[in-house]
Amino acid sequence: MSRLKQQSWSVAKGRVIGPSQFFIVGIVNVTPDSFYDGGRFFDPDKAGAQALGQLKQGAEIIDIGGESTRPFSRRIEAAEEMERIRPIIRQVLEAHPQAFISIDTYKAEVAEEVLQAGCSIINDVSACRFDPDLKEVLGAFQPGYVLMHSLGRPEEMQKNPRYTDVVDEIRSFFETRMTDLVKAGLPEENIVLDPGIGFGKLLEHNLTILKYIERFFDLGRPIYMGLSNKSMWEKLLGLPSGARKTATQVATALLASRGVALHRVHEVDLTQQTLEIVKNISL
Repeated sequence: MSRLKQQSWSVAKGRVIGPSQFFIVGIVNVTPDSFYDGGRFFDPDKAGAQALGQLKQGAEIIDIGGESTRPFSRRIEAAEEMERIRPIIRQVLEAHPQAFISIDTYKAEVAEEVLQAGCSIINDVSACRFDPDLKEVLGAFQPGYVLMHSLGRPEEMQKNPRYTDVVDEIRSFFETRMTDLVKAGLPEENIVLDPGIGFGKLLEHNLTILKYIERFFDLGRPIYMGLSNKSMWEKLLGLPSGARKTATQVATALLASRGVALHRVHEVDLTQQTLEIVKNISL
């Protein structure tokens, strides 16, 4: 039996992404300090062009971030975050009014404004733990929501992270947080699960999560994977940040062939090719 199942994701305003076997989420970091492309798309025109280019290359979703969440990164205020991302949202929606835009934020104030502006998804590294008011916004707007696991805040999460059983602990975290979100008014079909590669994890933890990714499937929600060009490839293979594209694509192909549906990546064109191969040679 094929592992490549059709999956769907309900997002804001009753819209549904899918059904499809895979979805590509294109990353647009409007930041000066993101780990991989910090500063490259800090100019709004360059960021807008990048987002529109990713849609043309085949991304189903564009994920825009105005604050870096890399380890030890600096926090910024909501006003500064909105100033960074607002022009890109406008450019994308003017060109593609039906585009699915995801905003990488943990702030309730930012989430409310972008959802009012027409965005569809909130991608939250905090699971509503950094700003408790975010849960109320999610219940009111019912967007798509990326529930991600992180062991603490970005500025401290890599300080000696420890687990007894990393997969079991993340599974338990997902179950608890999903129950809480549904009680707050966010339908379960609006939630996807991101195990948070690199967020409060050592290399051994990241590899264990990827090795046993199927253990998350019985939670009943699509798995959202963010491993694009991350530092784990330097730790595993000695690759600097500009040389991790092949490692990213190999890992993406392996995970896709095992049933992971959502892939958040920097190189949409390469990922489109990777997933097309998976579709055509998987049993």
